[in-house]
Amino acid sequence: MTLKLSVLDQSLARAPDQASVALQETLHMARWCEQLGYTRFWVSEHHAFPSVAGSAPEVLLAALGAATSSIRIGSGGIMLPHYSAYKVAEVFSVLANLYPGRVDLGIGRAPGADMATAVALASDGRPKFDTFPALTAQLSEYLWSEKTSPIVSPRPPEKIPLWMLGSSPDSAVLAAQRGLPYNLGLFINPQADARLIGLYKSHFQPSAQCAEPYAILTLSVFCADTEEQARALQLTYDLNLFRFFTGTSNGQSMTPQEALSYPLGPQERAFIASRENSRASGTPQQVRQKIEQLAALHHADEIMAVTNMYYFEDRKRSFQLLQTAFG
Repeated sequence: MTLKLSVLDQSLARAPDQASVALQETLHMARWCEQLGYTRFWVSEHHAFPSVAGSAPEVLLAALGAATSSIRIGSGGIMLPHYSAYKVAEVFSVLANLYPGRVDLGIGRAPGADMATAVALASDGRPKFDTFPALTAQLSEYLWSEKTSPIVSPRPPEKIPLWMLGSSPDSAVLAAQRGLPYNLGLFINPQADARLIGLYKSHFQPSAQCAEPYAILTLSVFCADTEEQARALQLTYDLNLFRFFTGTSNGQSMTPQEALSYPLGPQERAFIASRENSRASGTPQQVRQKIEQLAALHHADEIMAVTNMYYFEDRKRSFQLLQTAFG
């Protein structure tokens, strides 16, 4: 199976006071992934998370474009209900003029935060998640129509690719109806129905931007020289994520050494088991086999890897081994 490989970086900090380090690591990683030959490098949007530095992907993308020369850069994604569709169109028009032919605009409906933070992000204190389909239509109009009122200045030098991000039937159907490429976030929703991309493709309506359906499957990848090392890296991420979800981390990440000595209880074991179908972990051969199985199961055209590891050099090595595994 021939699959394109891309990267989603979440700009994770090992501790709340290391945000600047995490952002610099993101720039370094983008250059590394470009050197290795990855197709895209996207960055996420999260708010009020102590361990996440990437709260403003549009700002980070400007820096990523300057730090690289050929890899596609994009948002994974802009959480559109927080913003004006017109303003998002302006921002990405500027980015596309700075880096022609390299910018992807991924949008999503999720808050990227808890609801209290979503309220703080809303200009009137009222989150507008129910307006997401209308905002998507407005954004498409501003980006691609010859004439809009008001005009978008500067005009995009190309038809900026607009991607729909999601993990539910609603997002799959909306992407199909709008004729947009689709990114299924399996790492977000490990229980996502394996038929979602099929649903998207069966309902797809061609558009000026996208004549045929195209889907990326985004999953967690932990690739290492040995299976034992990969499992340790995966366990560290699982426990840190569990501690975040249960409010016991305060943004301070466990090291792999601490994770290996952590006493696993029934809750931790159940949480880890629930995520098995959303990731590939092991040696390069094992990871390739699992990725090909998941890609075939979900009918994906491209794989986007999320590789959240405590040590930066482990992440670099993982991306190197993954790319080598797929040639």
